[in-house]
Amino acid sequence: MALAFPPNPPPPPPHLTNTNNGDSLSLCHHSRLLRLLNECTDMSQLKQIHAHTLRTTSTTHPHTLFLHSRILHFSSSADLRYAFRVFHQIQNPNSFAWNTLIRGCARSSELENQALLLYCKMLSQGDPMPDEFTFPFVLRACAYLFALSKGEQLHAHVVKFGFDSDVYIGNGLIHLYASCGCLDHARKVFEKMTERSIVSWNVMIDSLVGAGEFETSLKVFGQMQKLFEPDGYTMQSIINACAGLGAMYLGMWAHAYVLRKCDNAVASNLLVNSSLVDMYCKCGSLDMALQVFERMPKRDVITWNYMILGSAMHGKAVAALKCFDRMINTESCKPNSITFVGVLSACNHRGMVSKGRKFFDMMVKEYKIEPRLEHYGCLIDLLARAGFIDEALNLVSSMPMKPDAVIWRCLLDACSKQPHASIELSEEVAMQILESGGEGISSGVYVLLSRVYASASRWNDVGSIRKLMTEEGIAKEPGCSLIDIDGITHEFFAGDTSHPCSREIYHVLDALNGILK
Repeated sequence: MALAFPPNPPPPPPHLTNTNNGDSLSLCHHSRLLRLLNECTDMSQLKQIHAHTLRTTSTTHPHTLFLHSRILHFSSSADLRYAFRVFHQIQNPNSFAWNTLIRGCARSSELENQALLLYCKMLSQGDPMPDEFTFPFVLRACAYLFALSKGEQLHAHVVKFGFDSDVYIGNGLIHLYASCGCLDHARKVFEKMTERSIVSWNVMIDSLVGAGEFETSLKVFGQMQKLFEPDGYTMQSIINACAGLGAMYLGMWAHAYVLRKCDNAVASNLLVNSSLVDMYCKCGSLDMALQVFERMPKRDVITWNYMILGSAMHGKAVAALKCFDRMINTESCKPNSITFVGVLSACNHRGMVSKGRKFFDMMVKEYKIEPRLEHYGCLIDLLARAGFIDEALNLVSSMPMKPDAVIWRCLLDACSKQPHASIELSEEVAMQILESGGEGISSGVYVLLSRVYASASRWNDVGSIRKLMTEEGIAKEPGCSLIDIDGITHEFFAGDTSHPCSREIYHVLDALNGILK
């Protein structure tokens, strides 16, 4: 989600008064340096202009302060280390200089913490004090550092300095609280805002989508439409909400809205189209996802990942691997960690053991990507399903991280399907799952273990498992299905009778059972 920040105002030009000939020459020299700065295109040129400024101007001259501010402004977006050096050369930096350096640090992926330190230093010096242009950037730094406590202190400062009605600061506070998982706080800030821009609505909608509040995000979107025309950021969030709900009809409406109501820049936007690919894949329409994908004028690694993962999810392993081959060989797009999750998942769906091993090695050796738990999980599940239990166990023991319950459950599931499964191994794996904890794990473990006992004709142990489940109040979790009809999502559980049309549904099921018999 891109946030709009207040344009950092240029430093006020020095006050011009009647000058003698010496001052006129000085003014001409400063004007020439300023023109060179405005025409500057890279750091090499900037350093030369800066050096010339230091040699030929007086540091106490008001025009020199203006030049240094411009040099700082340029360097803050190109070379932050150099910007710090420029900043420390300025005697009594004004608020523009402080804000420029804070903004540069807040936008950096490595120096966000420096933005907070600069703010504290600015505050301790007391002159100049933070202004309405300072807080949006410091709040951004807090959001990316997930520094909730510091963000709350900043919020108190915002109120203390009387900036709580500023729309840019309000947007920053919403983003901060949502990033830190405090959606209720974000909502309160949003609701208290006396003025809201389209960015305010976009930040709130995107925060709700990020928190999984898909239906609420759509309600807020409906309120927004009464005041603003949605832009590309809005539609991207709404499309993601549709993907989360599996609401394809609503997603198709959003797609049509983008094509009919938004300008070409939005309709061809990379992020919007990538979200459409993801939405159609998650809603079960791989053909529509492929149509959007093929029509995109430009694709990045995220787009390719959505298409590969979507194909794998739908069991189209060959299509997923062809897409991967096209990505790296035809389009020369470098895959990332998520790409290989999709590739290994595709191999897993089709039981392509040799290819799974090959792609895992390719990821590590050729692309130097360190395997994560998801990669190990895919390969272990693939090996275990194919009957290579020992190889899967060796991989588990060689992992640099602790296996989670999902990996152990994959192994137990594979053991339960073996005609002559090792009872000792299955019991050990089941114990590992139970020790790893997690909600909803117990029932599945006991069911799988009872299958292992049943395959070995150890019926007394099967009975003991069922008795234990009854005594402990452990019930097998019912399966769940979702279906979208005319934009309404219907959810069904096994044995569920809560649906208003359940009588008619069961009547049709009984009729189908009669036909199948």
